[in-house]
Amino acid sequence: MSSADGYSRPAVAGSGAVACGLAACASALGEVRLLARSDESAQRAERDASDAASKFPEGSPQRILVTTDPAELDGSDLVVEAIVENLQAKSDLVADLGRRCTEADLATTTSSLRIAELADLGGVVGRLFGLHVFNPVPRMKLVELCFPTELEASVRDRALAWCHALGKRAVEVPDQAGFVVNRLLFPLLFDAVRMLEDGRLEASSVDACMTLGAGHPMGPLELLDFVGLDVALAIGEELHGESGLASHQPPELLRAYVAGGKLGRKSGTGFYDYD
Repeated sequence: MSSADGYSRPAVAGSGAVACGLAACASALGEVRLLARSDESAQRAERDASDAASKFPEGSPQRILVTTDPAELDGSDLVVEAIVENLQAKSDLVADLGRRCTEADLATTTSSLRIAELADLGGVVGRLFGLHVFNPVPRMKLVELCFPTELEASVRDRALAWCHALGKRAVEVPDQAGFVVNRLLFPLLFDAVRMLEDGRLEASSVDACMTLGAGHPMGPLELLDFVGLDVALAIGEELHGESGLASHQPPELLRAYVAGGKLGRKSGTGFYDYD
């Protein structure tokens, strides 16, 4: 990876689908490190990231170095936080990364939290920017880039160059909960859930209307299962907490599913059952 690509020694902290997908994309440019929390998650991440890289043009599983040792991130010039959508967990990790990787730019893949708040809580004001990629990362072209006003100007230039090198379309968005996509999308997703609450429609019928009638590649309820109902709930609560709009308030049926452990694809059941 050349300096024209923005970063030459990137790292991703996380082991979920977004973290693995981002590492797979970065492997097309050069070596990338992936930090997992445990040996078990490292084994899973190595499998998932390698599988994603093998399906991505120019991706290279051999360039993805999975580790559980934070010291392996020393020397990185970019470290991307990509863990659970929780303010405390993310700010704690960002703070730790900031202390360890003193020369690195820092990014977060948050889909709902405000970047300035994360940077302030993590003590990394001026270093942290939002890098909201979409799942599955190797296929989705959009990146929502969020640059707080306190961010050093050179970080913006490097972030834009890296997104371009990854083959992504970067759109600069304001620092607000949900940025642009989720702020517009979640009222639709939540209305789809509300249509199920009175029992007159099945999930497959709602989804068929939107795939066949509106040309959506995936129905809203199938999409929620793909995202994860717990993740959708967290995003909705953050959106509603900031905007106060009824359309951003998570439906009661969604809350009930999450409380009952029905989280979508990752738990085997949500609005649909998965074998």
